[in-house]
This record gives sequence, C-alpha cells and structure tokens, in this order.
Amino acid sequence: MAQITEAVVRDVVREILAQMVQANGSTAVHPVVNGGPVAGMDMREAGEARTGASTNEVVIALAPAFGDKLRKQTIIGIPHAAVLREIMAGIEEEGLKARVVRVWHTSDVAFVAHTGAKLAGSGIGVGIQSRGTTVIHQRDLFPLQNLELFPQAPVIDLETYRAIGRNAARYAKGDTPAPVQQKNDQMARPKYQAIAAVFHIRETSFVKPEARPVELEVAFK
Repeated sequence: MAQITEAVVRDVVREILAQMVQANGSTAVHPVVNGGPVAGMDMREAGEARTGASTNEVVIALAPAFGDKLRKQTIIGIPHAAVLREIMAGIEEEGLKARVVRVWHTSDVAFVAHTGAKLAGSGIGVGIQSRGTTVIHQRDLFPLQNLELFPQAPVIDLETYRAIGRNAARYAKGDTPAPVQQKNDQMARPKYQAIAAVFHIRETSFVKPEARPVELEVAFK
C-alpha cells in the first residue's frame, strides 16, 4: 500500500478545490470570516503547567500548532486570536477565570481537552485544534467521553466560541446548562474533509510525545 504523505494529501486538496471552483463558477472556495478588531496575539511559554487549586478557573488547552504555526486561522479563516478571545470572554462573563495551556504530547482534540480538564482547579477544560474543532471536557470522564463536542469546524463561528466559553464556565460552577446550539451543514464534510486532513497532518507534525503541557501568557493586539 502506498504511503499517504502530506504531498499526496495536498494534491488531493488541489484537485477537489479545482472541481469545486469549476462547479460553482467562482474562485471563492470558502468564506473568510471577519475576526473583528483583534489583530493577533503574543503567546509566551511560562513554564510547565501545574494543576490549579482554584475552583473558579477553566483551562483552555491548545493543540500543538494553535496560534503560532500553520495559518494562525481556523479551517474557514477565523483568526486564532479571535477564537481564543471569545472563549475567554465567555468564561469571564460567567465570573470565572480562564487559564491557557499548550498541550504538546497529542493533537487529538479529545485528549487535549481532557488534559486541560485535569489541570483545571474546577475540573473543566476546553480543548481546541488549529482547524477549530473544540471539546468541553470534565476531569472525571474518560478521554473519549466529553460534556460537549463541536466536530464540524467549518460551521463554528465566533458567537458559538463565546457560547462554548460560557457553557464551560457554567459546568465549572456545577450547573447543567443546555448544550450550545450547533449549526449543521451536511456538505461541510465532503467540502472540507481533505483540507481538514492537511490541517491534522501538519498539527500532528508538531507533537512532542514526551513533552509536558506548558503554561501560556497571552496578550491580544
């Protein structure tokens, strides 16, 4: 069996996108979402991440490439800075504190989120991949279980990211909120599957299996 390399996937992506453009008669492959006034962010590692003692914190756990590698945007072009700011704002709206960590040992969003939950004083974590896939997790659950899963990155907008932050904070306070409403696009999978594969391959290339999660200091521009 031939090895599936990034070059092969990129060739597939180019072919699919060419077919989409030809079929639609347009050069616009996917929308570029306006990320608002946030121009970017500076992220600085501040040592190994430790388990928090405060029950008033929610940990946002970032996959290896989020925010400072690849395109610094989700699969539909939302700036990572805007995504992170909205999740943090949603947490803060509920009166809780957001703490940001970088997970190096895996690119799987379920395990990224579960790592964040284990580090959070509240036991609640939000994990997010570079392409935008997001999970709200709880420390006491198994990694492949979760509180809420947002698997269709192409339909997640900034309003939804803010709602994700709010719900994560509500879980941390012991509430049982209604799940965040998710949009559904049956065409999202066939349209973005190859592009998502490229994102995941590149994100996984930055994984450091033996590295511990690190604390991040984030400053928005």
